Amino acid sequence: MPRSVLVVDDEPHIRRVLRGYLEADGYDVIEAATGSQALTSVQSRRPDLVLLDIRLPDLDGLEVLRRIRGFSDVYVVLVTARAEEVDKLVGLAVGADDYITKPFAPREVAARVRAVLRRARGADGAPSRVVAPGLTIDPETREVTVDSSPVELSALEFDLLLALTQAPGRVYSRRQLLEKVWGGDFFGDERVVDVHIRSIRRALGDDATAPRFIGTVRGVGYKFVATGEVDR
Repeated sequence: MPRSVLVVDDEPHIRRVLRGYLEADGYDVIEAATGSQALTSVQSRRPDLVLLDIRLPDLDGLEVLRRIRGFSDVYVVLVTARAEEVDKLVGLAVGADDYITKPFAPREVAARVRAVLRRARGADGAPSRVVAPGLTIDPETREVTVDSSPVELSALEFDLLLALTQAPGRVYSRRQLLEKVWGGDFFGDERVVDVHIRSIRRALGDDATAPRFIGTVRGVGYKFVATGEVDR
């Protein structure tokens, strides 16, 4: 079955142009002109990815994203005409997987969609279960527990955490994590990694100054830190 993309924008000509490029790439395209329509479509049509414009006539795109994250971990790429960094980072902090700033070339959007949907799930091959002191990660069920309590992570956050655990103690740069988790053809702000690391730490109850699970190597990147052996 072809993968599906929900395009959410109140401008018909933008939806029409993006539909043409995405259908040429083999995707099924669903359209929505408002935030309310987008929420209904995500629930009923279950797309593989949502291209979500921030400026919508009813609900703000960030509010739509927050509501989507209440019931779905579908990939979401924010589209914004506001280039301020705060908008990008706020959007990513509530669960966006990527962002695109207007004006954009439709080819760029299509390439970004391909990059997100081709994203490697953690590490190459089929990662096995990870059991570290206080932390369990099951790639088959995509479940995470900390001190035996379940932890809610988005699809991308799960992938990023799993990628770090595949080589405990190894330091990964932002670019290496982007290639492993987002895909080799990702282009955009590398600080997206920092935002998601902060979100993962918050979910795990981890402290960046005294980490149990994710350590920071200043000026280099991140590594998985365990106080004991990691079993697989």
